[in-house]
Parts: sequence; C-alpha cells; structure tokens
Amino acid sequence: MFKRRENEPEYALLNDPVSKERNRYGKPIETAPEGSPLREQPFVINGEELPQQNPNRYKQHGFYFNADNCIACHACEAACSEKNDVPPHLAFRSVGFVEGGSYPDYRRINISMACNHCDNPVCLKGCPTRAYTKFAEYGAVLQDPDICFGCGYCTWVCPYNAPQLDPVKGQVTKCNMCVDRLEVGLKPACVAACLGKALDFGVIENIPEGRVQAETEIPGFPRTDITHPNIRFQQMKSIQREMVRVDDTPVKYHRAEDEKHYEPELDPKKGHRRQWNWKKLLGSHENAHIAFTLSVQTVMGAFALMVLGSWFDVAPIRQLQDTGAWLPTLGTMVVLMAFGLFKLNMHLGKPHRFYRGFYNLRLSPVSREIAGVSLFFAGLVGYAFFSLFQADWALVLQNLMAGLALAGLAFGGYYMYRLYRIPARPFWDHWQTGANFLGTGLTLGSLLLALMAMAFGSLAEDTLRLLVAVSAFGLLLEGVGLVAHARAMSDARSEGAASWYEQVTTYGWPYRLRNGLLAGALLLSGWIAFHGGSPLLLLLLAVMALASAIIGRALFYVLVIPTTMPGAFFWRNKGFVEHAREVGLAEMPQLGVVYERHHPFRLDELWQTIRETSLQQKLDQFRRIFTG
Repeated sequence: MFKRRENEPEYALLNDPVSKERNRYGKPIETAPEGSPLREQPFVINGEELPQQNPNRYKQHGFYFNADNCIACHACEAACSEKNDVPPHLAFRSVGFVEGGSYPDYRRINISMACNHCDNPVCLKGCPTRAYTKFAEYGAVLQDPDICFGCGYCTWVCPYNAPQLDPVKGQVTKCNMCVDRLEVGLKPACVAACLGKALDFGVIENIPEGRVQAETEIPGFPRTDITHPNIRFQQMKSIQREMVRVDDTPVKYHRAEDEKHYEPELDPKKGHRRQWNWKKLLGSHENAHIAFTLSVQTVMGAFALMVLGSWFDVAPIRQLQDTGAWLPTLGTMVVLMAFGLFKLNMHLGKPHRFYRGFYNLRLSPVSREIAGVSLFFAGLVGYAFFSLFQADWALVLQNLMAGLALAGLAFGGYYMYRLYRIPARPFWDHWQTGANFLGTGLTLGSLLLALMAMAFGSLAEDTLRLLVAVSAFGLLLEGVGLVAHARAMSDARSEGAASWYEQVTTYGWPYRLRNGLLAGALLLSGWIAFHGGSPLLLLLLAVMALASAIIGRALFYVLVIPTTMPGAFFWRNKGFVEHAREVGLAEMPQLGVVYERHHPFRLDELWQTIRETSLQQKLDQFRRIFTG
C-alpha cells in the first residue's frame, strides 16, 4: 500500500465531501450501491488487502483539466513516469498542444492527457485476453500486462491513445489511476505534481474549488460519444477559429457553427505532390496482418466455391472435383492457411501466449475472429484428410467437416470485418472494408482454383469461364466499394479526410497503380469470362489481381489515422519517430524513441507457463472462456 507522509500538502489531498447521483451521460456515479456483492470482494493493491479507508471508494472518479493554467512544463509526465517506473519511450500521461493565429495574435492550448477511465471502455471490450477490468473501486479501468499477449488491438480502439504498446517488451501498459494513492486519500501523482494547478482529480462531475466549467470537449480532444470518458475541462481564454496540430498529422480543428466546439478537418500541411514511398508502404509493422488477411480470405473464398459448388452440383466445379487437381488444391489451401496463422501469431508481442486469444469470446471481436478462423482451419484440415478416402463413411465425415468449416468461415469472416469497424479509426469505419474483404476472397479464391487446375492440366473451358466470372464479380464489388469510400472520406469532417489526403499524396502513385491494376484486372476478367482465354492471360490476370490486392491491403493499414490526441514537435509525433529511426536518433533514449524489437517465440517460456499452471487454473481458464 502507498505510504502517506504525515506532512502531505493540502493540494495533494482528495476532497469530495459530497457528490452528484448521476453523471451527464445518465450513469450512476456510485459504482456499487450499499449491499452490492462488489463491495464484499477484496480489493488488493500491490499484494496487500486493507479495509476501506476512502469513503468514496465506490464512486466514479475522474480527471479535471484546466487548459488555461497549463504551461506545458511536463511535470505531470515526469511524476507519472517516476512513480510507475515507465521507460523513456512510453508515457501513461503526455502533453501536446494545438495552436492558432500568428504573431502578434498567436494562441496556444496545451493538453495533458492520460487514460480517462471511461464509462464504456472499448479497450476492455476489444481486448481478446481479458487483460482489462473496470473496477467498482473508483471506476478505474486497470490493465494487467502479465495477461496481455501484445496484439495491440486496445491501442486501435481507444480514441485517446491511452494504452501503450511497448515495442521492446511486446506488451501493453497504461495509466492505473494511482489507485494506491487514492485509497489513502491522495490524488494521483500527476495531479499532485502539477505546477499551475491545471490538473485536478476527484469524484466525477464535482467541479474543483476556483473552477467554473466542467466541459466534456476541448479543441484537439477526440469525440466523446464512443466511450463517455471521465474527464472534464475548463478552457475560457479566447482562441482562434482554427487551431492546428504541430505534429505530423494533417489535421486541424475548426470552430463549429454553434461557436461551442471544434471539429477535425483536413490540414494539407504536406502539399499535394504525389509520391511513391514504397519502403514505408511495404515496410509497415502491420505486414503480418496483410499476409494473414489475404491468405485466409483467399482460402475461404476458394473453399466456399469448392464445397458449395459440389453440394449444389455446379457442373464446372464437379468436373474440377473429378480431376487430379482437387487434392493438391486442398493441400495448397491448408499450407496457405497455416502460413497466415503463423504470420499473425508471430506478430504478437508474446507469441507463446497465443492461446489467450480465446479468453474474451463474450465481448471481443478479435477473440471471435480467432475462434471462427480456427474452426474453419480445423474443418478445412478434416475435409482435406477425409478426401483421401473413397468410402461412404469418409464422404459423410467429409461433409461434416465441410459444414464445420463453413460455419467457421461465416463466423470468423464476419468478425474479421467487424473488428475493423472502429469509430476511433474513421478510415476503416466504412462498409467498403467488408466489400474489400469479400471481394478479395471471391477474386483470389476463384483464381487460386483456376491456377491449380491449369497447373495440373485439368482446366476445362467452362470451368475457366465460371471461375473468372466469379473473380470479375469480386473485383467489381471491391471497385464499387472503393468509389463509395473515396467519396465519403474526401468529404469527411474527421481523421478519415486526413487518411484520404495521405493516400493521394504520400502514397499517391501506389494508389493510382492499385486502381489501374484493379481496373485492368476487371476488364481482362470480363473478356476471359465471355470470350475464353489462354493460360498466359489467366496468369496475367492472377498477377494483376494479386498485385492490386497486396498494394490495396498495404494502403489499408498504413493510411489509417486514429482519433488520437495532438502531440508536440518531437514527442508523440509519428513523423519524428520515423525520422529518428531512419537516421539513428532512436539510439538516444532521452528522445523517447526506440526501434521495434520483436521478441522471438520462446519454447522455454511456453513450457514454464505450462508447468506453473495448475490443472484447476487450466479448468478455470476454460470455464471463463465460455461463461465470461
């Protein structure tokens, strides 16, 4: 337990003699009423359990930030990092700013931000390992890095950049509200260290002494409807109609017509010149996701065509089933699936903890995607295995495996799409994401079947035309989605417009190349579907479609701009981070930048985990997976 000094200054003490019953979102401020079972559960801090000392333990607490007083001294950052032993390249609390105007009428707002311990913590719902818990005690959203396996999905869904994925340790950590200090009546370390009394803390909706506002928005702060964050603001000094970010993000904030809040909009600070930037495009940290999604969607599309075509007695598919290409095609699909799953697993910060991805089936779309894809893979392997036999019993089991695989395909494929519909990432939050995934599966899946049949000399003319027609439909579906997406993003009043701007400038030439390949593949597939084609044309179509898919999927990941908080010239500036890694400045720890160091798969750690987990703990984990 945190040891409180006898001479603690008054500004460091919590002071909430009264509180309101409900917050402005209509939720009770009391997190556990009298008599609730939650009050009977032990609250253990740092391995120590003590009886309740703070009378407001079971009330929602939150931060209060007075932007008029913040001088960007970063004392809050230093205090937080010192108390929590945070490495230099991470910060549970960070200070950024937005500015507007020019000399002599220059205005600036500094913003100090940590986790907002939201009423609706999307990090908790998204985390597949259940590393997050929202406690009745103080309403704190706490995260256990020992449970985390480093997928980073919580960093995607949080609008405020609160969870921090450590590229060295491969796990996430975040602000813990300093609950050990709260229990002994002290405000969090960052609040106690603030020089200008810009930060305060207490029961939510209580306005600190000497303050008059308790707003939920401030220029540069992302939208609040996603999570209902427990932070309130005061900002009374007049500022410019437009406030810009000084970091690399091409976003500025424009005062809305109601003169009360600011909306994000595009700030074309990088000019309008098209560039290639192949190294940045194809050297993304998310390359494992590119390999996983493309390989899995290809196999899913091919398998659906094979099985449904066989069940519904589609003549060209039946012909293909009776050839020597059938079993090698199934083997190729199993290998592609294994490759995709391997790449995804090794992308984790802690690959040996992969099994924890099933822990949060009740809430997390990631857990559901993993479960569905795993079921599909198991059904695919079973289907391929029983295809080796010609007996009637093998046919029954083969169809059973096909049914399981299709169920996994539907479930896993749907949540593969749903997990990207993230409000905090507007560029992904569009139906085009689903059209792209479905189109990719149909296009590459049908072409995989056609290429395998061609390789074994089993590609009949009617089979070729059918499969190429399916690929043409997939390309058309993707193209329609891209047109709708382009219109929506180019006119968006969100970070989606900034992503669109990056697409047509920083990656302008690859974007055009992808569109040209897609259009060319669509025209060529239409020609082959109606007039037939040679093996050379089919191969050309496959190369064009695959190249378009790879470039498009790389753009999908590298372009997304989340609704994160503004940074500074160096700190929290993606552009500076990239520059520091390129020129070697990342070797200097004082700059707060490190190279990504992915931890390899460790069999010894896996074996140690197995040995140290009792049978009862394994059973408890299994029960939690299915009961929540």
